[in-house]
Amino acid sequence: MTQAANAEHWQVQGSAAELYERHVVRTMTALWAEDLVGRADLRPGERVLDVACGTGVVARTVAARIGDTGRVRALDINPAMLAVARASWDRAPAIEFVEGSALALPFADASHDVVLCQLGLQFFPNRPRALAEMHRVLADGGRLGLSVFGPIEHNPATFALAQALDHHLGTGASQTKRAEHVLAYSTLVHKLVNEAGFRDITITTETKTIHFASAAEFVGVQLTATPLASLLSEQLARPGVAEKITASVSDALRRYEVDGGLAFPQEVHVLLARA
Repeated sequence: MTQAANAEHWQVQGSAAELYERHVVRTMTALWAEDLVGRADLRPGERVLDVACGTGVVARTVAARIGDTGRVRALDINPAMLAVARASWDRAPAIEFVEGSALALPFADASHDVVLCQLGLQFFPNRPRALAEMHRVLADGGRLGLSVFGPIEHNPATFALAQALDHHLGTGASQTKRAEHVLAYSTLVHKLVNEAGFRDITITTETKTIHFASAAEFVGVQLTATPLASLLSEQLARPGVAEKITASVSDALRRYEVDGGLAFPQEVHVLLARA
């Protein structure tokens, strides 16, 4: 899809969205969805919006908690992600999946009680504008819950992959992975949210253990089910390149090998606030 000048840039295409749901959600983002939704203290009947919903894991987690009287909306700019999200939920309450930008939410003022944004804020080209939009659609006293990755050095698998990409493909090849960590410092996140008009801001830094069968599986998922699949397609098609990247990541993560697989820490900042 052609992106407008102010559109979010984290994009996957075609079957990558299905692979993302099958592998990235299962191994990583589902854990953080449970954490974020649990902290949001949802109540039956509330109106909840999931911004940058991806394939819908947060929205599904919300829908399972708020009961049939609640309303769940989920927005993303990526039609491939939304297609998978719609196919992944056929229960009550219904989830309204909406294609649109976080920079111009297509919802009325004060139309939601809770806005959630999991691991998406860092990808918005205009983060103050996105946060202002979230504040606008929240009712007075409504709640915001969002999460962003901590420093890349505290996320060893991503760090190892970024270093391997730069080493084997050239400086800058890891830009997309490193961009996941541009809001790594909680003080910056606090400042952005405060300036958007939110109050009662709290930030908790949480670490969870992520499991993969092997470093090769982790690299395979990253190179097929994330934007790297399209952004680096030509370089990855060269003979032996993917194998070299996998070998480098495997060496870097050897200390995280456990019986039967790989277990490494992942650090995330979780923020709660009120409008």
